[in-house]
Amino acid sequence: MTAGERLDVDHLTGEQYKSVFRRHPAGVAVIAMTHQGRPAGFTATSVISVSAEPPLLAFSLASTSSCAPAVAAADTLTVSLLASHQDDVSARFATSGTDRFAAGGWSTLPTGEPVIDGAHAWIRARILERTPVGGSLLISLLALQAEVHQDATPLVFLDRAYHRLGPASAI
Repeated sequence: MTAGERLDVDHLTGEQYKSVFRRHPAGVAVIAMTHQGRPAGFTATSVISVSAEPPLLAFSLASTSSCAPAVAAADTLTVSLLASHQDDVSARFATSGTDRFAAGGWSTLPTGEPVIDGAHAWIRARILERTPVGGSLLISLLALQAEVHQDATPLVFLDRAYHRLGPASAI
């Protein structure tokens, strides 16, 4: 379904739909790339693993996002999966109208993409497809390179708040 199409059936309102997903925990990531010679990036909670063989992942962003032109122009990007202490990084990259990279806390890979320092893991990926879906773009990626810090725990977003996982949260 593209942004201009409508389903001819009863469906949830936007608020009803959001209320469902507010109660669904999500990992927090920063998607970053280089655009017109400068780093560009944003916070995402929509990153999903799609396939292990081949290693595919995906994320979505609003078609109207300020980073949509950067994603449209990029061949490769990074997905930094934020660590539990990086709620300030997530908030910074979720704020529009600011230089999200000005405060530092990031490095450039030898291949040129920015990656967030201290993330519990990062993936460098090649964009395979950009698919319009509703008012969003679904971006499919092939994982090219990754680094994982085994001693770090992920940052989780649930019901409009950040949460940290710890030993007590394991079942």
